[in-house]
Amino acid sequence: MADWAGYLGLMLDGALVTAKLTVLGCALALPAAFLAGLGRLSRHATVRAVSVAYIEFFRGTSIFVQLFWAYFVLPLMGVTLTPLQAGVLALGLNVGAYGAEVVRSAVQSIGREQHEACVALNLTRWQSLRHVLLPQAAVVMVPTFCNNAIELLKATSVVSLISLSDLTFQAQVVRSQTGSTALPFLTVLVIYFAYASLISAGMKALERRMTRGLDGLRT
Repeated sequence: MADWAGYLGLMLDGALVTAKLTVLGCALALPAAFLAGLGRLSRHATVRAVSVAYIEFFRGTSIFVQLFWAYFVLPLMGVTLTPLQAGVLALGLNVGAYGAEVVRSAVQSIGREQHEACVALNLTRWQSLRHVLLPQAAVVMVPTFCNNAIELLKATSVVSLISLSDLTFQAQVVRSQTGSTALPFLTVLVIYFAYASLISAGMKALERRMTRGLDGLRT
């Protein structure tokens, strides 16, 4: 029992690393999604082109390759990252590319009358986005952002390939040391499910809070 208590400690250490990757990855993915998503709606061709290039590159290439580039190739260019930094960079930019399409489609889903109202009020494009369009579009984004956050959580397992001691990596360590497969990976399943449930509950609470007072606008 004492040995298994120690192994459980390893698993919990890995769970903490997974939580860090998820939180930091989401913290990078969110602004990347908004910048690229709104960039696709820009009137400037250069901004649109850069946004499209980012989105298509990260959606069209494997997360494994992106992770290996962040950790093994960037040092050849003079940029050395720790395994955690490389994991956050790859995960955040990858999920941010998918989130960008969520932002774009949500903004475009706002009724034409809302755009016309902004013009009638003589609001600038930025004022229209900030005060009228984005508050309504954000409510539409939340459910899909919840899915994206959960996908990022599950994708954190790829960082074990660069020897970052996340939950999956520690489960593999426990399996190799004990010869048991069922118990460590059952623990992994339970922890991932618990994390995903927390994300889902948090997003639902956020969605309820954001929809207060918007019923009259979303017709």
